[in-house]
Amino acid sequence: MKLIRGLHNIRAEHQGGVATIGNFDGVHQGHVALLDQLHDRAREAQVPLTVVLFEPQPREYFAGKQAPPRLTRLRDKLRLFAEHGVDQVLCLPFNRHLRELSAQAFIQKVLVDGLKISDLVVGDDFRFGCDRDGDFHLLLKAGEQAGFRVEHTQTFDAEGGRVSSSRVRTLLASGNFDSAARLLGRPYGYSGRVVADRQLGRTIGIPTANIPLPDAPLVLSGVYAAAVFLENGAYYAGALNVGWRPTVGSKRPVLEVHLIDFKEDLYGKRITVIPCLRLRSEISFDGIEALKHQLEFDVNFSRIYMRGAKESLAVADNSLASHGDGATMRQEDGKGKRHGEAAYCHFNTFDLPLATAPLTPPSQQQLADLIRDE
Repeated sequence: MKLIRGLHNIRAEHQGGVATIGNFDGVHQGHVALLDQLHDRAREAQVPLTVVLFEPQPREYFAGKQAPPRLTRLRDKLRLFAEHGVDQVLCLPFNRHLRELSAQAFIQKVLVDGLKISDLVVGDDFRFGCDRDGDFHLLLKAGEQAGFRVEHTQTFDAEGGRVSSSRVRTLLASGNFDSAARLLGRPYGYSGRVVADRQLGRTIGIPTANIPLPDAPLVLSGVYAAAVFLENGAYYAGALNVGWRPTVGSKRPVLEVHLIDFKEDLYGKRITVIPCLRLRSEISFDGIEALKHQLEFDVNFSRIYMRGAKESLAVADNSLASHGDGATMRQEDGKGKRHGEAAYCHFNTFDLPLATAPLTPPSQQQLADLIRDE
């Protein structure tokens, strides 16, 4: 898949295809239905399928840290797009110039002169251009004049309602990981390379693998029982913390996960972490000993809860594609083509014990009894 950064990098081979425009945050089941529809049309006409998106997302540009938290970073969107047959992504910088572009000018510069599209599919409530003065009806009229067809998508319903990014965020924040996964078509998770941090966990016997997070609003915050997958597909139960570490402090949000019964070095390795059950909010403790005591409780409870995950995930599930077998992404930025690393494993399985709501953790005595009875 090709990544085209900016209009100035559009080449002749990028033009003449079918396109859609949007944020695609989460790349949920509604988005996938649209991409599948466009994929079939593009293959039939033997033209490229193009997704046009913006960085930052428009609401992030206008609202900054007051904007809704992202479900997917650009990197994750690109991986998911590649898996669903997208040929190229035109990533437009959302800046003052683009913000001040009229709807008519956007159509001319991006869709007509730039991509020279043959077909466009958007939501019937799609708005664009300066002050959101462009809508579906303007696109229809422009398409008739410029010679491209325009269609709108149908509302995609699942789990008793319309599938949307905001609905997924609400489910995740409430701890309903099972329903969120059904709307996404996969469990929600984080992927990234493990980096060195303060290594405080090592000093109290609970080492963690840390993944950098952007300094932006968080979809999740707190402590979770989680599944952790390594690059080779190996699975471990984990105790996950996402947030600001109020006891020791942090200048930016962090993701740190303790892999239960794992002793190896993970620095520089890519892992995927899937939260399965919310345990508690972040708490500021009176000292390291109190923190250690609570973390030991979190780890033991996570160990017991995650025994519901099938260990066969480690090797037997064909939905866990091995690293290197995924779709690749090429970036076209005027400096020649660069082959990105293969898309990381995509875990599309519901064998994980995804909770529908937070559980009340057992008391210390109840937990001790559970451990004894294992």
